[in-house]
Amino acid sequence: TPQPTPDEPTGAAADNSDAESQPGFNAGAGAGAKPGASTKITPLVLAGLSDRLYEVPIPAGNYSELATDGKRLYFAVTEASVERKISLRSVAIESPGLTPLAVDVFFDEIRQYQLTRDGKKIFIRRQNDLFVFDAGKAAPPAPDQAKFAVNLRDWTYSLNPRDEWKQMFVDAWRMHRDYFYDKNMHGVDWLKTRAKYEPLMARVTDRAEVNDVIAQMISELSALHSQVFTPDLRRGADAIDVGSLAADVEKTPLGFRVTKIFSGDPELLEERSPLARPEVNVKVGETITMVNGLATTASSLGELLRNQNNRQVLLSIQNTAGKSRDVIVTPIDPKRDRELRYLTWARERSAIAERASNRRIGYVHLQAMGAGDIARWAREFYPVFQREGLILDLRHNRGGNIDSWIIEKLQRRAWHFWQSRNSDKPFSNQQLAFRGHVVALIDAETYSDGETMAQGLRRLGIAPLIGMTTAGAGIWLSDQNRLNDNGLARAAESGSFVDDGKERAWITESVGVAPDITVDNLPFATFNGSDKQLETAIDYLLDKMAKEPLRKPTPPVFPVMGK
Repeated sequence: TPQPTPDEPTGAAADNSDAESQPGFNAGAGAGAKPGASTKITPLVLAGLSDRLYEVPIPAGNYSELATDGKRLYFAVTEASVERKISLRSVAIESPGLTPLAVDVFFDEIRQYQLTRDGKKIFIRRQNDLFVFDAGKAAPPAPDQAKFAVNLRDWTYSLNPRDEWKQMFVDAWRMHRDYFYDKNMHGVDWLKTRAKYEPLMARVTDRAEVNDVIAQMISELSALHSQVFTPDLRRGADAIDVGSLAADVEKTPLGFRVTKIFSGDPELLEERSPLARPEVNVKVGETITMVNGLATTASSLGELLRNQNNRQVLLSIQNTAGKSRDVIVTPIDPKRDRELRYLTWARERSAIAERASNRRIGYVHLQAMGAGDIARWAREFYPVFQREGLILDLRHNRGGNIDSWIIEKLQRRAWHFWQSRNSDKPFSNQQLAFRGHVVALIDAETYSDGETMAQGLRRLGIAPLIGMTTAGAGIWLSDQNRLNDNGLARAAESGSFVDDGKERAWITESVGVAPDITVDNLPFATFNGSDKQLETAIDYLLDKMAKEPLRKPTPPVFPVMGK
C-alpha cells in the first residue's frame, strides 16, 4: 500500500488506495520490476490440489524454506544439535514413486538462501559472506567459490542519520495507524498527533532521542503494549563492565566475607552462583582475601572485578578455620547476577510453602510466559501434581504467550483411575491431572500474558487470585512492527474482551486484573524477609484442604469370576 513519505506536509492524509488498483500494477512482477513489466506465471489450479500431493521419498528431518527451479527441490536442513547448523540441500524432481531420492548437499553452513525468480541463480549468505551460484546439484568446490562471492568492499554510500530518523518516525506513526487494534485510535486524532510531535525530529541528536519522541507520540494512545525498543544504542567509551559472583559479601579486615550465595534450581548447573560451582565450592562464612593476586583493600568487590565478565579470575579463599586455598572462578555480568538472585527468591518461596504445609502444598513460579518457561513449568509442576494444594505465583511475570497451554494442563480432570498389581498408588485418567485446590498470586508487576493467565484461572473457575491488581496490559501484538534499523515500534494489535451472554466488555487493558483477596506486601516487612501474599495463600489452601480434603481413590473389591 503506498504510504506518505517523510517529506510530505505535516499532517497530510495518507493515501489508502490499494496497490492493485494503480495503473501498471502487475502481481507477477519481481522486486524492482518496472510498472507494466510482465513476468511469466505458472497458474496454480486449486481444484483437486490435495489429490495431487505426494510425499517426497527422503528421510525425515528438520526442513524449511522450500523452493524449486522446476528441476530440483531446494530446502534448508537444520541440524538437531546445540549449534543448530543449517545447510542447503536439494533433490532432483522425478516422477512420483516410492524409491528413495538422493539428497544432494548444495552448500554447508548457511544463514539464508534465496532462489531467483527465473530459477537460474541461488543467493547464499554464509556468516557475512555473500555468494551467487548457478542453480543445480551443488555449488562449486571451495577453492573456486571466491569468484562467485559478492564483493562488498568497494560499495560506498553516504547516510544522513537525521533523514533515517525522520523516516523511522513516520514509519512508526504509519504502523500504528495501520495495525492498532482500534481503527478509531482510542478517539485520538492521529493526524494531529503526528503534527504535534514531528517538529521535534528536527532537534534529535541520537537514536535514543528518536525513541523518546516516538514513545511520547504513541503514548497518546494509552496502550501499555505500544512501546519502542532499539537493540543497538551508542555506548560511552568510558563504560566499564563489572563482574559479579552472585553473592552478598561484607567487608572485614581480612577481605570480603561471603554472607549469602544465590543459586536457582540446584539440579541445574547453569543456575548456580560462580562460587557454588563444584570446582569452586566456596561456602557462606568463608572470606575472599585476594583477587588475581591483589589484596582486597578496595572498598567493594566490584572494583576488583572490573572488566572480568566471563574471564577466569583467581581468588584466594580463607575458610572459617583460617586455612587458605586458591580457586579459579568465572564472574558473570550484572544481568545474570540479577537473574540468579531472582531464581533464588523463587526457590526460597517454594521452600516456605513446603515447610509450612509439610509438603502437602506445591509451589510453581512463572517468571514469564515464553518458550523457556514451558520447560520450567514442566520441571516444577509435575513433581507436585499429586499434592493437595498448589500455589501458582504469577508475581513479576513479564508475559509471553503460553497461558492457553498451561491452563489446558490445569483443566485436565481425573474421571477414572488405573490400578496395577504391585502398586498401592492408583493413577488417573486423564494422566497427570491435578486434583487438589489451586490459588494464584498476582501483583502490580504481573504483566501481559501473566494477566491473561490470571483472567483465565478465575473466569474458568480454576483458582482464586490473591495479591494486588495487575499492570493492565491487555492488548496483544505480534512484534512485527520493525523499523529500518531493526528497532521496534510496537503497535498493540489485538484487544481482549469477554462476551459470555452476561457481560460484554473489554478487559484487562488500563484496569488490570483485580484480586479476589487483596493483600499487599509492605516494603519494610518485605525487606525483613516477610511475604504476606505467600503466607495468605498458604493459609487459604490449608483451610480449604481441611474443609474439602482431597479424597484418595480406593479400588473397589476385586471381582470373583470363578466358581
